Amino acid sequence: MAYAYLFKYIIIGDTGQCQEQDGGSRVSTPEEVEQAGQESFRSITRSYYRGAAGALLVYDITRRDTFNHLTTWLEDARQHSNSNMVIMLIGNKSDLESRREVKKEEGEAFAREHGLIFMETSAKTASNVEEAFINTAKEIYEKIQEGVFDINNEFRSVSDSGAKQPSDLG
Repeated sequence: MAYAYLFKYIIIGDTGQCQEQDGGSRVSTPEEVEQAGQESFRSITRSYYRGAAGALLVYDITRRDTFNHLTTWLEDARQHSNSNMVIMLIGNKSDLESRREVKKEEGEAFAREHGLIFMETSAKTASNVEEAFINTAKEIYEKIQEGVFDINNEFRSVSDSGAKQPSDLG
């Protein structure tokens, strides 16, 4: 299979940020880490976002606190990334409907308010996981076609797979 582009995706949200604390783990928001004054973390943050075409902003539908931190994560993403980065809001663990704390409508409303794509997924059952990446890639590709992204400077095109180069795509 030949590809025309290779996109960098990042995954952000409380579910990926844990710190050891008293033998257990604790979720930290970007705001908490920033307030801790950890310059090394800020440096890592900048490099993490650099060159990303898409971001999956993930919250756990069974944990309201992860949803409540979305604004902080979104602000962080917009501050450190390309302003045209495609962001998809993901409500994960849709397989745990009986433990739901965040209604699907709340996720949809947050996405609408902030101009994000929205989808619920289950990493456990793989429900909608591939679709999340595909739908984000479609949105990125549309932005390339519209000239919103400068593919020669913002993304690495795949040259060693026999794929077309940006200049060949018309």
